[in-house]
Amino acid sequence: MPHIQLSNDAPGIRSLAMYRPDTGQPLYELAQALLRAGSPDSTLMDADRELIAAFVSSRNCTDFCMNSHAAAARFLYGDQASIVDQVLRSPDTAAISPKLRALLAVADHVQADARTVSTELVEAARTLGATDGDIHDTVLIAASFCMYNRYVDGLATLTPTDPAAYAAMGERMGTLGYVLPTPVKLQ
Repeated sequence: MPHIQLSNDAPGIRSLAMYRPDTGQPLYELAQALLRAGSPDSTLMDADRELIAAFVSSRNCTDFCMNSHAAAARFLYGDQASIVDQVLRSPDTAAISPKLRALLAVADHVQADARTVSTELVEAARTLGATDGDIHDTVLIAASFCMYNRYVDGLATLTPTDPAAYAAMGERMGTLGYVLPTPVKLQ
């Protein structure tokens, strides 16, 4: 049960965006900027961006965000969808590129304590092919998802338990991106 009266039955951050479109709009715009298209000097695919969001959310134990962004990453990876579950289980043994593994290490440090992102950690990612844009976007995705996770959990939003609900969310996010939901008042 959410800690505040949201007047809608949408799950997770969607309920909060519908409750407060004035704050929801910039949050959705930030998600769109971070998880779609990216910067011109970044080589990260949209699926990689969603995976970073799911990874950070799993580290923060935020089930709604982890499951919804994992579903989006699975949808975007297509035939390689199993990578998502591998990373969530063990990023060190997942069948991902060394560059993505290094970027996940950066994201992990941002999530735990951003002050521990060292020159050595960044240089290791750079040596494996990460661009400045990749490093920038990884840090900002990780930092932003710490905020999103705390927002969703701090207000105890609805977290579906049915995996099919997340598959539908993942397809919507994978095709439409981050579009502010239309508020619908409960009767």
